[in-house]
Amino acid sequence: MQFLRLGPVGDERPAVRTDDGTTYDLLPITPDIDGAFLANDGVNRVRAALDSGELGALSTEGVRVGPPLARPGKIICIGLNYRDHAEETGADIPGEPVMFLKTPDTIVGPYDEVLVPRRSVKTDWEVELGVVIGRTARYLESEEDALACVGAYVLSHDVSEREFQIERGGTWDKGKNCETFNPLGPFLVPADEIADPQSLEMRLWVNGEIKQNSSTKNMIFPVGEIVRYLSQFLVLRPGDVINTGTPAGVALGQPEPKPYLRAGDVVELEIEGLGKQRQTLGQA
Repeated sequence: MQFLRLGPVGDERPAVRTDDGTTYDLLPITPDIDGAFLANDGVNRVRAALDSGELGALSTEGVRVGPPLARPGKIICIGLNYRDHAEETGADIPGEPVMFLKTPDTIVGPYDEVLVPRRSVKTDWEVELGVVIGRTARYLESEEDALACVGAYVLSHDVSEREFQIERGGTWDKGKNCETFNPLGPFLVPADEIADPQSLEMRLWVNGEIKQNSSTKNMIFPVGEIVRYLSQFLVLRPGDVINTGTPAGVALGQPEPKPYLRAGDVVELEIEGLGKQRQTLGQA
């Protein structure tokens, strides 16, 4: 199953697409796809409704695909989680997960415009596996317990502005929280339908040229360890999102002149089983 939200910005409606390609309206089940939906056994309720034929089909032709998750409580990001990415940027290999935060209002749909910030000279791309929490996680003791708290997986684009992030002092957060800096989707896949989150191919292209080509098997800290680790420091709640890091191939790691994004550029990215995004860059 693929959980989507379809419609204009701010007026998306919940939907589910089945393996045969049919999209069904979820309004009879839930007002939206959010933390409450995940926490209240929403996935299994949808399965039961599909099995009983209770849901009506939706036409998706010409309809915008919005971010597949509404109102996440927080977005927690893991930096330098692929050895090759740490090496290409000249960073030390972390001994513990590197954590920073993005604000939920950075999230946009998978095909929405991404804006290069004003005075930006180093806007960069990052394909990432997104983890959506499905049940409350606090002080978890094992990776097995942590994976049981994952509700879904999603394709995430952790857009970054490297000058703001690295050269302007303070924390990384100022280079991560510009408007439109987290395209999400096109859909959520329930965690129990992803056989192994550590075996997913991931790729990103800029203007048709492949820049990132890797696999989640190359993470330093796997999903289970990330969730377990984070639960020692903050409470993870249903609907929270974790961006789990990016592999090598970002603009920051390229030779000079580094090919940072400009208005008019087109970025496409995909993760095996989680769909594909495409964004045209605009100017803020």
